[in-house]
Amino acid sequence: MLKLAGQATIKFFSGLLLIGLLLFWPAGTIRYAGAWRLIVLLFVPMLIVGIVLMKKAPELLRKRLNDKEGESEQKMVIALSSLEFIACFVLAGFDFRFGWTQLPGWVIAAACAVFLVAYGLYAEVMRENAYLSRTVEVQENQKVISTGLYGIVRHPMYFAVVLLFWAMPFVLGSLTAFLVMLPFPLLLVKRIRNEESVLEEGLSGYLEYEKKVKYRLIPFIW
Repeated sequence: MLKLAGQATIKFFSGLLLIGLLLFWPAGTIRYAGAWRLIVLLFVPMLIVGIVLMKKAPELLRKRLNDKEGESEQKMVIALSSLEFIACFVLAGFDFRFGWTQLPGWVIAAACAVFLVAYGLYAEVMRENAYLSRTVEVQENQKVISTGLYGIVRHPMYFAVVLLFWAMPFVLGSLTAFLVMLPFPLLLVKRIRNEESVLEEGLSGYLEYEKKVKYRLIPFIW
């Protein structure tokens, strides 16, 4: 447990440092309100969720900290999404520095609300699915989860991630950054297709689940 706590703490503060650098360095100042706004919205709930998982579901936390992807196709998706993520933050910083775009306050407020709702959905998915790993794999004794949000779409976590990533640029106050993040769902489509092929082959009952829940990411669309 102590080792897990150490890993989680290192991940938390290294992520905080990285995002701070990606935002404040191009902004040229730490007086970037959008950056502080995102840091609070992102890391305060993350800290709370991490503490809860540490106490109630340490094995799930261990899985969420694991980022050693075995699927080669998924490695490419992760690399591309990481580049998109970095570009979004850096451009948001430059946008603030040079005043490329100005968003009205109500848009930023709405984005903050969407971000928190998406975070709540993400937390609910983790509560429902004890097999939720960051890597594409079939785990020992894994079972198909078909209740709650999993009864609406097959990949509710990715739906929450899309909302999070699309809300981020607006929380930062940058339309330029949103244009970079706009094609992000296309990467998730590729990840989902590969993930489902792995689950269809290795997870008992998944084919039946696909027939029951037809939509992968967005109800009535795909």
